[in-house]
Amino acid sequence: MPIRQFIPSLLIPALLCVAAHVQAPPQKPAPKTTVPPPAQIPAQEAIPSPVSRHYPILIVAHGNEPSWSLRLGMKGPERLDRSGYPPIILDPADIVADQADPSGNSWTYNAKDDVTGADVAVTLTRDPCSDNMSDTKYTFRVQVTHAQIGQLQGCGQSEPDKFPEFRKKNQLDMPDDTATTDKDKEKDKKLAVLDPITGFRSPTAVAYLDSAGRVIVARGQLHKNAGLGMEPALSHDGRFLLYTRSASTTAPQRSIVLYEVDSGRSTPVAGDNVRQAFWSLDDSHFAYLKYDGQNWQIWTAPTNAPDKATLFSPQYVDSLHGYVTPTTLLASDMQSAYFLSEDKPAQTIPLKDIYGETFQIMSSDTLRTNPLNPDLLLVSAYYVNAPAGAPADQVGLNETFFLYEIRSHRRTILGPPDTFARNAEWSRDGLQIFFTRGVPGKSALSTDRIFWDGTGLKRFSSGYNLVVGK
Repeated sequence: MPIRQFIPSLLIPALLCVAAHVQAPPQKPAPKTTVPPPAQIPAQEAIPSPVSRHYPILIVAHGNEPSWSLRLGMKGPERLDRSGYPPIILDPADIVADQADPSGNSWTYNAKDDVTGADVAVTLTRDPCSDNMSDTKYTFRVQVTHAQIGQLQGCGQSEPDKFPEFRKKNQLDMPDDTATTDKDKEKDKKLAVLDPITGFRSPTAVAYLDSAGRVIVARGQLHKNAGLGMEPALSHDGRFLLYTRSASTTAPQRSIVLYEVDSGRSTPVAGDNVRQAFWSLDDSHFAYLKYDGQNWQIWTAPTNAPDKATLFSPQYVDSLHGYVTPTTLLASDMQSAYFLSEDKPAQTIPLKDIYGETFQIMSSDTLRTNPLNPDLLLVSAYYVNAPAGAPADQVGLNETFFLYEIRSHRRTILGPPDTFARNAEWSRDGLQIFFTRGVPGKSALSTDRIFWDGTGLKRFSSGYNLVVGK
């Protein structure tokens, strides 16, 4: 084929394509189509953050009105403190999470009162708390329920530095290398939750009986013999002594003598068969028992005018136990204790409530109110059944002393179980107890001291029936 014929045949298709491109009318844009929105994806439920189910430990809680505090250690409640009372040691039991609280922020710590066995429950809730006494914001709300004492409300905070086990684990304290017996270790383990009593004041003026039955006044380095007598009562300033003196060892007539320590002068201030003198709280008056021929009654007299004595109460009693307030005296008979007052109705408490089933009632028993808390009684009494191994007197009885809380009826035996102990007396600061140790007629008598929480037992004096002036 000639070349000229071949070229047009090649160009024709190309030209046709160009012509088609040039002559084709413009196309309309494609109609818009509505794209349905994507289906809504349902939101997933929020996954809760993990909540620790482990109960909090090393917590210190406290509350006001009344004032109290509680230590919650590694295993649970360890100690409950209340203003005006010795601390209560607690024996931890089980710990239960509150099933009604879905947040897992509430726990109940069960325990037992180590002395009385009363049930104790501590409810701890992780919730901001204020004690209304300071600007401190606490982490926990705390409720303490004691079967005898009642319910206490307050706040708590984690304070591990206040717990010995934490301090020991973190080597914050020096180790104790003192060797102890297994028995001592068991006792120390229980008492370890108690803080040492350091704020006490040792008496600077006391009176007591020596082995010859003489009344001795000790004021600082001064020791004076006031003469033969019994039932000493020393004024709060230590300057004057009242004591009971018999006309003879066989005569029933007794008088009360006032002894001036500085001058050494003795003056009878009450007679006609009287006994058991006590100073008022300001030493302006003294009270005593006077026998009317059939019964004993309470009389009082001004210190500077003892001849102007008057009948304080018509109530017949067997024993007088001292002033509770400036106008109230504590006395008892064989059935009841009486708080007799000049300005308000008498309060009567059955002695069986105080003594329980453990102790028997005798007229020689002594009841003493704590100088700072009239709800707390110190009672010296005989056991109904002497503890095994305890020393007994000639009729097989053993005497000790215990604390009794009038409102809660809580009773705590403080006398050492291996001791015959009687005539327990408070110190003026209310933290120490002085008592006569020894079996009358069978062993030498002396005076020991113990703190109100049962710690710090030590020998104090070679005398007995000791009373504190200041």
